[in-house]
Amino acid sequence: MIMDHFDFIIIGAGSAGCVLANRLSENPAHKVLLLEAGPKDSNPFFHMPLGYAVTLKSTRYNWQFPTVPDRHTHDRIHKWPRGKALGGSSSINAMIYIRGNPGDYDGWRQLGCTGWGAADVLPYFMRSEDYEHGAKPGHATGGPLPVREPAYVHPMSRVLLEACADYGLPLLDDFNDGRQVGAGLCQFTIDQGRRMSTARSFLKQAAIRPNLLIKTGALVHRLLAQGRKITGVRYAIGHKLIDAAADRDVIVSAGTVNSPHLLELSGIGDAQRLKAQGIDLLCDLPGVGENLQDHYNAALSFQFVPGTPSINAMARGLPLLGALWRYWRHRDGMMSIGPAHVTAFARSRPDLQWPDLQFHATPATLDGEAYKNNELIFDQDPGLTLGGCVLRPESRGSVHLKSPDPRHYPDITPNYLEALSDQKLMVDALLMVRAIMAQPAMAPFVEKERDPGAQARSAAELLAFARESGTTIYHPVGTCAMGRADDPRAVCTPDLKVKGVDGLRVADASIMPRLVSGNTNAPAIMIGEKAADLILGKTPPAAENWPHGAED
Repeated sequence: MIMDHFDFIIIGAGSAGCVLANRLSENPAHKVLLLEAGPKDSNPFFHMPLGYAVTLKSTRYNWQFPTVPDRHTHDRIHKWPRGKALGGSSSINAMIYIRGNPGDYDGWRQLGCTGWGAADVLPYFMRSEDYEHGAKPGHATGGPLPVREPAYVHPMSRVLLEACADYGLPLLDDFNDGRQVGAGLCQFTIDQGRRMSTARSFLKQAAIRPNLLIKTGALVHRLLAQGRKITGVRYAIGHKLIDAAADRDVIVSAGTVNSPHLLELSGIGDAQRLKAQGIDLLCDLPGVGENLQDHYNAALSFQFVPGTPSINAMARGLPLLGALWRYWRHRDGMMSIGPAHVTAFARSRPDLQWPDLQFHATPATLDGEAYKNNELIFDQDPGLTLGGCVLRPESRGSVHLKSPDPRHYPDITPNYLEALSDQKLMVDALLMVRAIMAQPAMAPFVEKERDPGAQARSAAELLAFARESGTTIYHPVGTCAMGRADDPRAVCTPDLKVKGVDGLRVADASIMPRLVSGNTNAPAIMIGEKAADLILGKTPPAAENWPHGAED
């Protein structure tokens, strides 16, 4: 029985879903229902930036999706942290704000995604933003999302930047103006020492509106349909099943894993696959769950000479208590920023227009076995960890249901390092890490390369290390990819409507046809902003050119 009617139903209160809930409910005439499977974001570790180490391994606030044994990485099962609370993954991520580069979005447009070119999407990035350094070309103030410089910089992060400069990477103070080749301190979605998830930056201000209803602990079982028209959703809170009707649109913003899973549960997907699971076919759409892409990260760790400052010494005992006291008293210090302090982008070949490798650095050594299981545990030895990933991998995986029971996780097949080109670039990334760490600025501090160690010299040995030690860096996209209406691989049209049905759209990172060159949270927020205009039929803002449209 239909319990209530809404204009819009949004499934998933994550990075895009919270943006949509805010924008669609701005008009008091719109009645909006927002459904989130996880709880409220009330745990204090959500809001302390380095509380990331706690929520990363949580099962209450984190889906902790296991992949199938990945045949290209020693048949390992990778654990995928994805946010399961208000704010979604923006409540548990590393808070790094990077948009990608203009080439990413112009590439989307060339694939048939009209309206998603670089100049089209920049106004939506700016609409969200409250930039610390004020309004200037490519940046804006007054938006809900604070973008800030780090409140704390570890001294070894500055030494690492010197080494990057010695290596030949320019030092940049802004990775979001169209230039990317270079190294610099990360910008964060942190304000006054507190994580600014989309739940805090977008949803909190909208939650008081009487026309927005937010339901947590609400697991959506399936979409409801009359013929080819999606009319609502069926969801469960505890053991109670509830139906809700959408008079205009249902918007699936459940993420790269849960969005295709829900479509398949609802009969939208490959006909043969659904038939094998006993699910009645609503729309034969073979692209659902395909085109999975992710950034696979492998990291080298370096042990410092005794006495060199490192977070390892600060992460236990009295120094840790001191850091906690400083955080609660002043909202600054080590606990006030995320785990990655420095990032860098580089080209593997000088003839490339855009960088194809990214690096993240933490001034600490990490427990390697814990790292493979996506747990942040600082080791005893002082040191530094520097990891690299291939920005635009050619390897493709999939996400597909393995049971008609919505409580069962789908099969995730990542196919990391399947493509020969990805294998070569991963080795290039690790060699580049070694070259940076061998620069004069680092020489007085590095005692030895700890992992994999000097014995791994050949490309084959480095690739074997990457296969054995690497894992996701939390950027899965592409499983409900948008594209031209006549593209058989596309799930959505560029206006985010699911092909073959009415009244249904997808708006989250799953709609990306290709992975962006960088961290994915800022692009997911941009997708939420643009989706709101598409849904409401608003004229898009005037195109804005990125300050730097190509690498200099």
